[in-house]
Amino acid sequence: MAEREAMEYDVVIVGAGPAGLGAAIRLKQLAAEQGREVGVCVLEKGSEVGAHILSGAVMDPIALNELIPDWKEKDAPLNTPVSEDRFMFLTETGSFKVPSALLPQCFQNHGNYVISLANVTRWLGQQAEALGVEIFPGFAAAEALFDETGRVKGVATGDMGIGKDGQPTEAHQPGMELHARYTFFAEGCRGHLGKQLQAHFRLRDGVDPQVYGIGLKELWEIKPEMHQPGLVMHTAGWPLASDTYGGSFFYHLEDNLVAVGFVVGLGYSNPYLSPYEEFQRYKTHPEIRKFLEGGKRIAYGARAISAGGLQSLPKLTFPGGCLVGDDAGFLNTSRIKGSHAAIKSGMLAAEAAFAALGNDNPPAELSVYPEAFKASWLHEELHKARNFKPWMSKGLYTGTLMVGIDQVLFRGKAPWTLHHDHADHETLKRKTECEPIVYPKPDGVLTFDRLSSVFISNTNHNEDQPAHLTLKDASVPVNVNLALYDAPEQRYCPAGVYEIVRDDDGGNPRLQINAQNCVHCKTCDIKDPTQNIVWVTPEGGGGPNYPNM
Repeated sequence: MAEREAMEYDVVIVGAGPAGLGAAIRLKQLAAEQGREVGVCVLEKGSEVGAHILSGAVMDPIALNELIPDWKEKDAPLNTPVSEDRFMFLTETGSFKVPSALLPQCFQNHGNYVISLANVTRWLGQQAEALGVEIFPGFAAAEALFDETGRVKGVATGDMGIGKDGQPTEAHQPGMELHARYTFFAEGCRGHLGKQLQAHFRLRDGVDPQVYGIGLKELWEIKPEMHQPGLVMHTAGWPLASDTYGGSFFYHLEDNLVAVGFVVGLGYSNPYLSPYEEFQRYKTHPEIRKFLEGGKRIAYGARAISAGGLQSLPKLTFPGGCLVGDDAGFLNTSRIKGSHAAIKSGMLAAEAAFAALGNDNPPAELSVYPEAFKASWLHEELHKARNFKPWMSKGLYTGTLMVGIDQVLFRGKAPWTLHHDHADHETLKRKTECEPIVYPKPDGVLTFDRLSSVFISNTNHNEDQPAHLTLKDASVPVNVNLALYDAPEQRYCPAGVYEIVRDDDGGNPRLQINAQNCVHCKTCDIKDPTQNIVWVTPEGGGGPNYPNM
């Protein structure tokens, strides 16, 4: 094996999402203000900046105002101000609109913008490069590197050109080592290296387990007469059972485009539930169907989100680096917003690192970063939202009542904090305790199967590479997951990656992993009841290529 080359930087950032780019931009701004040189590099596993970015999204510009105050003059793609908020409870055939006066503040979006976060991220990438940030798309950080004292000293990218058999092919290129005085991990929800570092440095000691949702999204072009630029709709209720956390979003962008999506909390208990099928079923509701009929579906994607809030935030720093954005879990679940929190967390980490780099003897740990977070508007916002997910996890009706009391009566300042008792992989019931759910067949017009959806996510992986969805024990999928839970990985995966196949006579069941379909949502890594599935980075550039998502 050829030796890896090494490159040296002051700060290496893993992930070119809003958190990573927010951090990179802030570092370069501070360096320019003080006439100092700071070398900053950003690694991005997607084929380009924005390729793996998927979000609703309604953006609160509060952090962007701080980071780039003249973003309007610089043509940031925040083109559609929110014009109306609508929250509805759905039954199978009917709906009830919550009067605007009764909407908690977390569902009020005046002053926010309906955006494509992928496009905003591409724009942030351009701003970062203009300041001198080096961005390397198509390179996946596969390994954290440690020095002799145990401090993180950077990351290594994965080798390119490794065959399915694990041996180098003719196209083999060894990975690169990127060394830094500080390394920021901004990989998004359930980051591959972030997860390892949380275990290695025991960053989760004394905090609640992180809990997650899976967000599924389609981009549609609808008939002009049905389009209302800036309309923001959320729903709760049907098609989910009242004991299952989840809901929908329906956002009108510019150019007759709408983002339609569905979020299901991954703490659900019925192994027969399929978030993907629930999303398809939701689109058949009369209130939703009326917007989509006569329209055209353009894009599809899925991504897990960290929903635990303040109680589930790990320790943010460790020797040599820190976690930012959704790699830590800064999403505000009550507002269904994380991009502003991601940018702010990146800025706070950048300011701490810049100050430390100015010292003759920089500290191993950036303790100023979590202290600055505790003093920030972001901490105050997450503190107000801390009880939203725990209340809503108690069921739609109890949750709605208690969230109303918590958010309207107490304005998020109730004298108690509720906690998350279980990780999401612990919550599935046995198949014998649950009724199978029969989902309608897709019609190919309003509802679609998984494979046609994956096709329009532009997902692609080099076929001749080791599968990046790995099993700790190859016997578990059949002996445990199939036997006890009827192989729930077939249903919680939104991309048709996991399939139980059998011989012609119906015998010899085995798990087939169609890794080339993977949209990098991380749901399997989170929800697998035995935690036997481990998502590792595929070759750089693989995965979805989301346009306008």
